[in-house]
Amino acid sequence: MDSWQLQSVKARFNEFLDAALKKGPQIVICSGVETAVLVSIEEWRGLHSTARPSLKDLLLAPEPRFENIIPPRRKVRRRKPIKFT
Repeated sequence: MDSWQLQSVKARFNEFLDAALKKGPQIVICSGVETAVLVSIEEWRGLHSTARPSLKDLLLAPEPRFENIIPPRRKVRRRKPIKFT
């Protein structure tokens, strides 16, 4: 990923956009701090589709979705009984 100063992004936005489309995500630096990232719409949709649904989405969904809520149960290990003599 390439980094761009905010002033450069403002002055050369077309180059910035072309770099994001051709080379991949581009980072914007503002006052020495990485502040934002520009990605292509295909990459954004790919990232967005793999994200986990929010609790609101799960609760409002028409069908129940329990695969992400209830963790699988572990097998119970029982201790051997103590022998009193």
